[in-house]
Amino acid sequence: MFQSAEIEQKLSKEDFRAIEPGLRTELLKFQQEMTEKKTFSVLLVVAGVDGAGKNKAIARLQEWMDPRHIVCNAYDDPTEDERLRPPFWRYWRDLPEKGEISVVVGSWYQEPMRMRVLGACSKAEFEDRLFRINQFEEMLFNENVLILKFWFVLPGDEQRKRLKQLAKKSRRVRHILEEWTQMMDAEGARETVEQVAQRTSTAEAPWYVIPSLDPEYRDVAFADVVRAAMKLRLERGEPDSISAPAVIGGVRRKTALDAIDLTVRLEKDEYEEELDHWQAELAALTDKKGFRDLSLVAAFEGNDAAGKGGAIRRVTAALDPRIFRVHPIAAPSDEEKARPYLWRFWRRIPRRGHIAIFDRSWYGRVLVERVEGFCSEADWMRAYNEINAFEQELTDAGIVVAKFWLAISEDEQLARFKAREETAYKQYKITDEDWRNRLKWDAYAEAAGDMVDRTSTSAAPWRLVASQDKLFARIDVLKTICKRLKAAL
Repeated sequence: MFQSAEIEQKLSKEDFRAIEPGLRTELLKFQQEMTEKKTFSVLLVVAGVDGAGKNKAIARLQEWMDPRHIVCNAYDDPTEDERLRPPFWRYWRDLPEKGEISVVVGSWYQEPMRMRVLGACSKAEFEDRLFRINQFEEMLFNENVLILKFWFVLPGDEQRKRLKQLAKKSRRVRHILEEWTQMMDAEGARETVEQVAQRTSTAEAPWYVIPSLDPEYRDVAFADVVRAAMKLRLERGEPDSISAPAVIGGVRRKTALDAIDLTVRLEKDEYEEELDHWQAELAALTDKKGFRDLSLVAAFEGNDAAGKGGAIRRVTAALDPRIFRVHPIAAPSDEEKARPYLWRFWRRIPRRGHIAIFDRSWYGRVLVERVEGFCSEADWMRAYNEINAFEQELTDAGIVVAKFWLAISEDEQLARFKAREETAYKQYKITDEDWRNRLKWDAYAEAAGDMVDRTSTSAAPWRLVASQDKLFARIDVLKTICKRLKAAL
């Protein structure tokens, strides 16, 4: 992959001066159009050998474009806050909104490659990491992020020469992220880079090799790829979505939700006894030293008026208020709509030793957005795989993911709606939207059934809670969380 790129590529000063005005004009033109339309964002992943002039190429691109809409995010070793969350958290946190450009230096490729070259991970672990990177980038592509990845190359002798020169000027030059300096002579470094390029250069997120011996050629080659890609993306409009597995349709079929026994009940005195026991158990589990190395994410979904709020309050009553946050999820804000769908949930992921409780969750895409037509069929169809990948990232990072579907019958929902209308202090809970959603009971039931079938995994299983009796449901939720935490501890 790199042999031809290391052949000397030069651009004369005269040719550079001739090319520069037209290149700058088009870059600004396409950037302005992108900023005005706000239909996609751009992610430039910059990697390669130290000494190749990556920072200078980025600086030149910012000079040629409107720097107000370009942000450069450079990642070194994770901060303390970042180490307490899943590895991809910091990259999700910094994703650009539509109409903006983000340059990423020291990306999600850096650590897997370093670990592999230094022999700190097996081939299987390395392949798994590349697979997850492909999943991540495919997800961004499907959420209208234009991803361009650049590998800056230099002949080995020239790299050593430049690094020696930089070392002498260390106080007068900008900091360089030493991605590969320590491994420059390591056996297998080149092979690892080529493996990464082969496994992760896809139609959705291609790699471009930038010969960097000549600064003018390097800067023009880098900027021209950006120009051409933006032009093509603006001309084509939104890309076709990929990875949309079929959902069986047609006749209403029974699902796991139909098997829930809604007749189970708990007497008041038994409930009080059970409540004291399981709340004390939850308090003790979250106070254990071992919980400092874990986190808990609890997602609550269910029929309207099924008692999610009451179940959540019984959970939080047992917790130290310093370690949990409850996130009520409503329609996305303008800021959230301008970024990939899962961004607003990634940014709320708790650090180790903490708990995030979601009253409604990322499953809105395959529930309300599917039923109400707020997203395309391709969007919600592929969301099952994206959600499974998201939850796998969380569990691999030591986060216990507990998911609850609180179920009631259609008749019970009607009774609760009427009770809310007749009780002054509960009237805020009932809206016209609740009544409209009720008219689509069967559509929501089918969507929820597909959701459970496709996203209940061994790492993050669904707990289907019979909520016809609120007392039973509250204890079931508490008991499930305690059992999940015990297993993790």
